[in-house]
Amino acid sequence: MGLRPPSTPGDLLAAGTREARLAALRARNGIRLATGSARPEVAPTPADVVWSRGRARLLRYASATPRYRTPLLVVFSLVGRAYILDLAPGNSFVERLRDEGFDVYLLDFGVADDRDAGNTLDTYAVEYLGDAIAAAVETSAADEVNLVGYCMGGLLALLGAAACPEWPVRSLTTIATPVDLNALGALTNVVGSGTVEVEDLLDSTGNVPPRVVEYAFRAVLPMGRVTQYADLLDGMWSEDYLTAYQQMTGWMSDQVPLAGATAAEVVTELVRSDSLATTGVCRFGGRTVDLADIAVPFRSIVAEDDTIAPAASSAMLPHLVGSVDSAEVRLPGGHVGLFVGRSAHRRSIPLMVDFFAGMSEPAGARTIEADLVGAPG
Repeated sequence: MGLRPPSTPGDLLAAGTREARLAALRARNGIRLATGSARPEVAPTPADVVWSRGRARLLRYASATPRYRTPLLVVFSLVGRAYILDLAPGNSFVERLRDEGFDVYLLDFGVADDRDAGNTLDTYAVEYLGDAIAAAVETSAADEVNLVGYCMGGLLALLGAAACPEWPVRSLTTIATPVDLNALGALTNVVGSGTVEVEDLLDSTGNVPPRVVEYAFRAVLPMGRVTQYADLLDGMWSEDYLTAYQQMTGWMSDQVPLAGATAAEVVTELVRSDSLATTGVCRFGGRTVDLADIAVPFRSIVAEDDTIAPAASSAMLPHLVGSVDSAEVRLPGGHVGLFVGRSAHRRSIPLMVDFFAGMSEPAGARTIEADLVGAPG
């Protein structure tokens, strides 16, 4: 193998010019980032509000070319902003599902305020979710929905489906959803041990304020800010990189309050008690629910590199749910990387689409009951 020839003056000049151009781009984009100018827009996909109650809204992303009659109802978490599912054109989970031919609904619980401090798990998992399912069935003219829950939204979907097995749900999918909250480490250790009580965290509205939620997430990624800025320095010259960086870091810092009564119930029933994680049984809303009562096809989609809801926190889920068609699907990526970014659109989202498609009626399909209703007497 021969030695590499020495660089020519022309090569050195080209390299210097390139580095100077990259330095100029880094400087320009650094000013843009520091001043907060030209912040990228989020949630660009058009949607209709088809139901609302309190701060909660059900958004519909109707497909122009529907391939499936059964709608997808995506339940977002109680913490964080739902726009992470609709970051930008070409990098939007709901847009991708819509373009695959699904009638997509997103249940966004909104930003809790003093009027929501008394909201409980029953408020969200049974009352709001039950109403949202009914609204999706009515507006789509379908008989059932495929229910999809992300993070804590998945936990709410599980509790609601177990409490109300009569709901018109065709399948249930959870994404990055923990059921063993003691496996979340720093997120729950402090309140689980009793070192801090929920009452100590509440603000004047009676809710857990956004800064506490953000600090809890940051505690799981103690080196996050360091690596964040190291990566930023390398990619500062790229407009696309800077936009993606602003979107993701903006979302991480854009937390919402958690209703005080819900937080207290989560700590008591799901953190300090391990009944749900070990037996699938827990109490909320004055009732005892059992995940074994969930009989519809079930998938637990887990991110292998998830540091917020580690794989161990949901490993037992397929065994607790009563469905005979129940399985875990482990995919590469992190807590958000399952549905955000290029790799998600190449790997994890297509697998989800295949499952949802297999659980859905084709567009134009009619039930036997509908045919009988339409038949002459």
